[in-house]
Amino acid sequence: MELLLLLVSLSAFRVSAEQEVENLSGLSPNPDRDIFVVRENGTTCLMAEFAVKFLIPYDVLALNGIDLITEQTSVSIPRGAQIAGKCGSSESELQISWINHAFTFLIFFSKEKRTMGSDGKAKETEVWKINKVQLVYDTSEATHFSNAYNPGKHTASTHRLSALVTPAGRSYVCSAQQTLTLISSDHQKGITVSMYDIQIQPFDIKSDFVFSEQYKCITDEREQLEQMLPLVLGLILGLIIVITISVYHFHLKLSAAQQPQLPRDRSLYKNM
Repeated sequence: MELLLLLVSLSAFRVSAEQEVENLSGLSPNPDRDIFVVRENGTTCLMAEFAVKFLIPYDVLALNGIDLITEQTSVSIPRGAQIAGKCGSSESELQISWINHAFTFLIFFSKEKRTMGSDGKAKETEVWKINKVQLVYDTSEATHFSNAYNPGKHTASTHRLSALVTPAGRSYVCSAQQTLTLISSDHQKGITVSMYDIQIQPFDIKSDFVFSEQYKCITDEREQLEQMLPLVLGLILGLIIVITISVYHFHLKLSAAQQPQLPRDRSLYKNM
């Protein structure tokens, strides 16, 4: 019996030793941005950096003691949050909990093959995406839910989500805000999840603690183009001005060369 217990203990120790989770948010220069790492067998298998805020509606009793009023609270992840995670070849998961598990934020990732066509030719490519986001919260937590009516735990989830679609082997990067709406078990209330300053990679990390090649979101690409457009237009306008001045200067020289030259000796005027 003692031998069996020893074997079970060793097995549990080996499993815990194979998987490590680290909250490195303290290394971020941005106090709102969190850094989470999941490692298995001594190798990084999931990395996530982002800032996130939750806008959660909840009910309070009106002054008449009969009607219900909906209030809203804003929640963010503190630096000391606890994390857990799972890594797989086609499915991964990140779990973040804080305030004694009054809040638990879960992100589920999946990898799949998609057929994309260009110029009439179909091509199969592998991508990863977020296929589900979930928030478990307890309105008994008085700091955020003051005077909540009928307090208790609720679960809010997305439905048929396909977000942050990224080519396999690359990390998703987006500075712009990405907004998701979760539907809560608390009378179907809508919870807003706003994420920004994102860099995530849940699969195929080649170097320990290092993201792979970046895949920028369309919003960032558009904003970068909008920022560069005035500079490009300014350069084009400047080039047009230089060309116009050069042509005008050349035209003046050509016109001057074609005009008859008056002799400086006035005695020669009679021969003209």
